[in-house]
Amino acid sequence: MDVQIQQLMRRVPSVDAVLRTPELEALAAECGRQTVAEAVRAAIDEVRRQLLAQPTPDVEEPAIQSRIVAAAKSRLEAVMKPFYRRAVNATGIILHTGLGRAVLPAKALDQIQQTLQSYSLIQVDRETGKRSRRDERIEELLRRLTGAEAATVVNNNAAATAIVLNTVGKGKEVIVSRGQLVEIGGSFRLPEVMAFSGARLVEVGTTNKTHPRDYENAITENTAALLRVHPSNYKIQGFAAEVPPDEMVAIAHKHNLVMIDDVGAGALVDFSQFGFEPEPMLPNSIRQGADIVTCSADKLIGASQGGLILGKKALIDAVRKNQFARIVRVGKLTLAVLEATLKLFLDESVALREVPTLQMLRRSAEEIRDHAERLAAQIRDGTVAATVGTANGFSEMGSGSLPTQNLATTLVTITPQKISVDVLAQRLRLHETPVFARIQNDQVLLDPRTLRPGDDEIVVKAATASLGD
Repeated sequence: MDVQIQQLMRRVPSVDAVLRTPELEALAAECGRQTVAEAVRAAIDEVRRQLLAQPTPDVEEPAIQSRIVAAAKSRLEAVMKPFYRRAVNATGIILHTGLGRAVLPAKALDQIQQTLQSYSLIQVDRETGKRSRRDERIEELLRRLTGAEAATVVNNNAAATAIVLNTVGKGKEVIVSRGQLVEIGGSFRLPEVMAFSGARLVEVGTTNKTHPRDYENAITENTAALLRVHPSNYKIQGFAAEVPPDEMVAIAHKHNLVMIDDVGAGALVDFSQFGFEPEPMLPNSIRQGADIVTCSADKLIGASQGGLILGKKALIDAVRKNQFARIVRVGKLTLAVLEATLKLFLDESVALREVPTLQMLRRSAEEIRDHAERLAAQIRDGTVAATVGTANGFSEMGSGSLPTQNLATTLVTITPQKISVDVLAQRLRLHETPVFARIQNDQVLLDPRTLRPGDDEIVVKAATASLGD
C-alpha cells in the first residue's frame, strides 16, 4: 500500500468517533447502541472499500465521516423500518396474496387497539375463574350465522382440512372426485394433505365427470367419509358434471359415513348480487346436511388468515381433542379480528357497508370511472413525461377465489416517455409507501377499485416522482 493510500486510510474515523456524532447518538438512544455500532462498522468497511477502489487523496476526515454517517443511517433505516407495512394496491386484485389478502374492517382494527393493548380475555371463564375454550365466542357467532351445531377455528383452511381428515379418516378411506383434487397456492396439493393426515385417498369419476354411482361403487367397509372440495381457484367448463352436495350427503348418510364439505373461500353472503356466479354459502352447506364444513376466514369473509370448521357437535368436539389441535390453533389477534368481522355479518347490510372486501365489490361502474378520471387528471398535472389516460378493463377477486369471473372497471393508463414500463413499475414499488400496479400492452395500469381512503395522494406523489427523471 503506497504512502498516499496509507494516509487516506488514517483519515477514516474509528467506530467510537462516529458513534459520538450527535445524529448517531440520538439514533443509539432510539434503536440501541449495539445496533447502531454494527451499522457504523459496516458503513466504515463500505467507505474503506470505496476509497481503495477510487482513491481521492484530497478528501478530508470530516467529509469521510459524513459519508460514513450517511451510510450508517441508510443501513439503520433498512434494518429498523418495518417490512410488514402499508402498501397501495392499485392492481385491481381485491384479495392480493402478496399484499395481505383481505383488508381488515375498521371495527377489527379498533378492537385490536382498544382491547388488546394490555392483557386480554382469551381463555378464562370470568364467572368461575377457570380455564375455558378460546374459540367459544367464535363458535357462538358461527352458530348464529350458519346454523351449525358447533364450530372452531384453526390457522388456515389447509390446516382445517388436514385436521378434519386426520380426525375422521386416519387409517381409513376418504372418497374424492378426481375433478376436485385441487392444488392451492404454494404447490400444496390435496393428495399430499390427505397423505399427511393419515387418511387414504380413493379417487372416483373422471377429471370432467363424476356420477353418484361412482361414489356408491367405491364405498367399502374401510370407508370413513366422502369429501367434496369446491374448486375455488379453477373451473371445469363444458362437458362436465359433479354430484350436488345434497346428493353426496344422502349417499354418505345412507352408508353411515361422514360428509365433509370443503367450500374453500367461504361465503356468508350471496356473491351473485355482485355479478358473480353463485358461490357455496356456509349456511347452505349446513342446511344441506354436511357433517363438517371447512373454509378460509380471510377470503370471502374478509377477516384475518384462519380456517373455520363447522358442523355436528360430536365431530367438532373430536377435532378439538385431536393431537394436532394445539399445533394449528390461533392466537388472540386472529380471534379478535375474526370476532369483530363476524359480528358485522349479523346484519348483512352492515357487512356490505363495513367489510372492505365487500365495499370494493359493491363499487359502481360510474363511481370507479369518475375515480379513474380524477386520478388520471392529477397525475397528468404533475408530469409531462408520460401519456396518461383511462381505459376499460377488469378487476379480479384474486387469491384463488371466484376464478374466471372478472368485474368491469376503469383503469388509469400510464405510458412513460423517458423510461420503460418495467422501470416505472419498479420505481412505484420502491416508493416510500410501495405502490403496486399492473403492466399490460406497454402501459402501467392503476385500478381504482382497490384503492383505499388516502391512497390517491400516495399514488399521485409516487407516479410524478417516478416519472420525474
